[in-house]
Amino acid sequence: MFALLIYRILLLFLTPIILLALLFRSFSNSQYRQRLSERLGFTSSAIKLKKQNTKGIVVHAASVGEVIAITPFVEQLLKKFPSSPITVTTFTPTGSAQVIKQFGARVQHTFLPLDLLPCTALFLNRLQPQLMIFMETELWPNLISQCANKKIKLLLINGRLSANSMKSYQKISALITPTLNNFDKILCQSHDNLDNFLQLGAESHRCQVSGNLKFDISLNATTEEKKIILAQLLPPNRPIWLVASTHPGDEEVALSAYKVIKEKFPQLLLVLVPRHPERFSSVAKLCINQGYSLAKRSESEQVTSHNIWLLDTLGELMAAYALADIVTMGGSFSNIGGHNPLEPALFKKPIIVGNDMKNFTEILLQLQKNNGIIQLPIIESENQQALAQAVMHLLNDTQAAQLLGSHAHKVVLNNQGASARTLAQVQELVI
Repeated sequence: MFALLIYRILLLFLTPIILLALLFRSFSNSQYRQRLSERLGFTSSAIKLKKQNTKGIVVHAASVGEVIAITPFVEQLLKKFPSSPITVTTFTPTGSAQVIKQFGARVQHTFLPLDLLPCTALFLNRLQPQLMIFMETELWPNLISQCANKKIKLLLINGRLSANSMKSYQKISALITPTLNNFDKILCQSHDNLDNFLQLGAESHRCQVSGNLKFDISLNATTEEKKIILAQLLPPNRPIWLVASTHPGDEEVALSAYKVIKEKFPQLLLVLVPRHPERFSSVAKLCINQGYSLAKRSESEQVTSHNIWLLDTLGELMAAYALADIVTMGGSFSNIGGHNPLEPALFKKPIIVGNDMKNFTEILLQLQKNNGIIQLPIIESENQQALAQAVMHLLNDTQAAQLLGSHAHKVVLNNQGASARTLAQVQELVI
């Protein structure tokens, strides 16, 4: 309790700085400013309870990747609890956009408020959920404590806690351990993650392995429709190398590698997909400044002899995977920890990643064990050359590329089922 009190006081002192940071972010994304009231607990005006006596379920997915990961699970929630309001919260505007694209009016949506006592109190008073579901390591000590005090059931799903994160959390265990033990259940991705939660002080009867929700991705009609639209903009018979979810540093590596590859494969089209919309313009300038011709998806520009196609739109990456010949995951060259390689694996695409995949350690190990991915060496100075060599190898050997993609696809299929196991736990907790 003392640690939670200190945490609350500290956050109150930091509130002006946090608000200034959000306002600063609003210069590149106006939603941080326009929806600032939601950060303070004043939920979206669209939030309504379907019935006065029906308490709903709140699912928090911080950003785009988490929203995509929970989609199959939320779809099952909607079917199982048709009369209960399902609210999906996020913390980023891109995550918000993904919720709206994925579910439309079938779920309620608002930003999760800052973890401040008045803000979270307003949030809970408005929604009055019977169950709050958090994901991976989204631990909000104040909000979680308030839920426990109000007898709101708490579920942590797809629990992920690396050894490094565990060591960091151990430094503030007086705050984090009670937070973990407020959860009714902690569903972990793997036994390694479960062991780390236990070492951090989570009580064993609360913890179990349910598998990784990220494996439960599937194709739908919307993805197929978008694929057809994108295909109409692309030239026939050109090999396509897609570099997905890039961050600063990733594009430089990809462009340097592309320069080498083009000498042997001049027809290769490079598709760049920046992770954050506010970087679309700067990535376009980077490509042009390096002498490459560029087409932009946002302008519905037909790709002809262009070197690069910039996918500067939201919600079309999955469809773009279907059209690629080779996929490289961004975030793995820029100390971000990588992004989800299972999405291109769903399309049987050969996947190349950089040395930093710490956010997907278990998935990476599964793919490596089954020869379903290429990870480049740790030596960062050799990234460009190693990436170029890996891409050229797959372009030269289509059989090896197909086999790599097929192995990755099998890993996805063999690990599905976490959504159903998670839903079973929800049913036990919901009255």
